[in-house]
Amino acid sequence: MKSQILARKERDAREALFPDLRNVGILARALMLYLAMVLAYALAITAQPYELVINIAVVLAGGLPVAALVAAAWASLAPWLRRLAYWQAAALLIALTVAVAALGARLTETPAWRAIPLAVLGLTAVLVYFHTLGRALSPAVTEARLQALQARIRPHFLFNSINGVLGVLRADPKRAETALEDMADLFRVLMRENRDLQPLADEITLTRQYLNLEKMRLGDRLNVVWKLDKMPLDAVVPPLVLQPIAENAVYHGIEPTQAPGEIEIEIARLRSEIMITVKNPFLEQAGAHHGGNKMAMSNIRERLALHFDAEARMSSGPRDGRYQVQLVLPYVPLRKSSGKTTDTRAIV
Repeated sequence: MKSQILARKERDAREALFPDLRNVGILARALMLYLAMVLAYALAITAQPYELVINIAVVLAGGLPVAALVAAAWASLAPWLRRLAYWQAAALLIALTVAVAALGARLTETPAWRAIPLAVLGLTAVLVYFHTLGRALSPAVTEARLQALQARIRPHFLFNSINGVLGVLRADPKRAETALEDMADLFRVLMRENRDLQPLADEITLTRQYLNLEKMRLGDRLNVVWKLDKMPLDAVVPPLVLQPIAENAVYHGIEPTQAPGEIEIEIARLRSEIMITVKNPFLEQAGAHHGGNKMAMSNIRERLALHFDAEARMSSGPRDGRYQVQLVLPYVPLRKSSGKTTDTRAIV
């Protein structure tokens, strides 16, 4: 029974989610594929070089209206299509393409035997591409990378936290109890499957718990400034995007020196985007320390791409004497993130 459950989970993880054409990156890929197929078909029917431009224009004139109508239907129905199995959603779009191509052929007096197969072939090529890409990005490789990030909390952090709790257990038992609760919550989140988007407030709570544990260990050496007055309260984000950045800020900006240091975390909404900025001291003399393990940052970049494709970006580096990491994510309200539309595999 257990093996059957594991097999089903593995199969589900490997199933590509239907692409959301409302995503800028997916739309750009689909458009490039379509133009490449138009060019290939025009080259195939061109006898003389000077006819190529004319043939491209003719193919576009005949195929672009069909492609535009199908793309509009695809984008508008995307939330519903993503609740279906990939083959079901693909079959519906292909049926729609046949109907639109047949109508277009009738209106333009184009032979239906040529217009319909070409339209179906073009859509099929796009769907096969996204399915292949989805199976490449969403199975065990991505899952293993996420697990690597979840397990990235350094063992000595756990040991130091336990020692910190023991150190205040007798003098301040209430603080020790709170610290143990924070540790339990932190590791509970790190060990669970984190595929769906979650409220930004939950990510902030998790990061606060982590920093409180580090504060107990580092004392006055660690100061944290939160700037959340412009944060959207209803936003959802990928899980574990802020805590690893805060951990890196502690590891690279606070631990290498005995002097007090400040970590600044600012979250704000700017029109249709959310900007998450984390700043920490940049220590020139600790260059080797700054060059430590970058697995967390690479993992965050990969998961942002899986969630949002080209609509999210991440930058990091020294700025104005401090080290800054900035995430720019599309603003997704909580009320629009229900169901499978919040799956991590946005580009598939």
